Amino acid sequence: MKRIVNLTKFSLNQIIVYVTPIALFLVVGCASQAEIQFPVEVGVKPESITKGFGGNYFVTVMNGGEEGDGEIVEISANGTRSFAQGFDEPKGIVHVKGHLYLSDLSRIWKVDKDGNASVFIEKEDFPEEVLYLNDVAVDADNNGIYVTDMGATQYMRDENNELWPLDSENAKLVPQLGRIYHIDLDGQVSIAQNTSPLMLNPNGVGVDNNGDIMVGSFFLGNFLVKKDGELTPLKGLFRGADAVEQDSEGNYYVSSWAAGTVWKIDGTTEESTVLIDGLQSAADFYLEEDKGRLLVPDMMAGKIYEVDINK
Repeated sequence: MKRIVNLTKFSLNQIIVYVTPIALFLVVGCASQAEIQFPVEVGVKPESITKGFGGNYFVTVMNGGEEGDGEIVEISANGTRSFAQGFDEPKGIVHVKGHLYLSDLSRIWKVDKDGNASVFIEKEDFPEEVLYLNDVAVDADNNGIYVTDMGATQYMRDENNELWPLDSENAKLVPQLGRIYHIDLDGQVSIAQNTSPLMLNPNGVGVDNNGDIMVGSFFLGNFLVKKDGELTPLKGLFRGADAVEQDSEGNYYVSSWAAGTVWKIDGTTEESTVLIDGLQSAADFYLEEDKGRLLVPDMMAGKIYEVDINK
C-alpha cells in the first residue's frame, strides 16, 4: 500500500507540473485577447474611428472646439487613454503604412506609433482653397489617402441648425464648392473629384471594390458611386450623409449624422435596411467585416457603438 500511495503522489505532482504552465498560458492568452465591450465612452464629440497600432482603435475627439484641444483617443482591452493631442477639430482618421493620418479643418496631420504628431499637409499645399476638410479614406493601392473638402458649410442649415428643405429657395443658394482630394504618402496633392451639383457639401469618402471613390453628399443626401466612370446616386436619400463603405460582398453602408441612423444597402437591388437608429448623431464609422460589425461614433453622445451588419 505504501508503494501505491507514493506512486499516486508522484503522478499527481507530474500532472500539476505539466498542467500549471498550460493553465497560465490559457489565462494569459485569454487576457491578451479580451474583447472590448461596446459602447465605449471616449469624450466630447468623437468624429471618426479606425484600427491601428497593436490592433487597437483610434478615435478623433473634437472636445470643446477650442484651438488645440482636440485629441486622438486610443481604445484597447485595457480601457481608453489620450494618445495624441494638439488638434483643433480633428475629423476623418485612417491608419496606413505605420502612421495615422487625420484631417483638421484645413490641414492633414501624421501621427506615429508613439503619439508624436506633425503637420503633413498645410492649407497652402492644396491646389484650390479648402474650407472644411472632413472624411479620410485609404486609396486602393494603400499608397495614399482621399480627403473631402465640404466647402461652404454655413449655407446648409436654417436658424435651428436643421438642413434646409431640398425644394426651398435657400437650398438653391448652397454653393458648389466641395471637392475630393488625393494625397500620396510623399505629400503630393491632386484633385480626385472636382465640384459637382450631385455632391453639395461632400462629407463621407470611401473606396469601393473596384478601387473607385464613393462619396456621401451631406446636404443633398446622395450616396454616390462610380457607374460607367461617372459619379451616380444610389437609390434613396440619406441627408446628413457621413461615412460610406462597401463590404466584400458588395453591400454598401452609410451613416447620417443628422438622422442618427445607419443603413445597409444591397449592392444589387440598392434597397436599404436600417441597422441602427435613434443615435444622437451617427458619424464616421469603421467597417470591421471580419467581426461582422461597424464601430459607429455617436458624436453628441460621446460614445462608440458596435452595430451588427448581418441583418
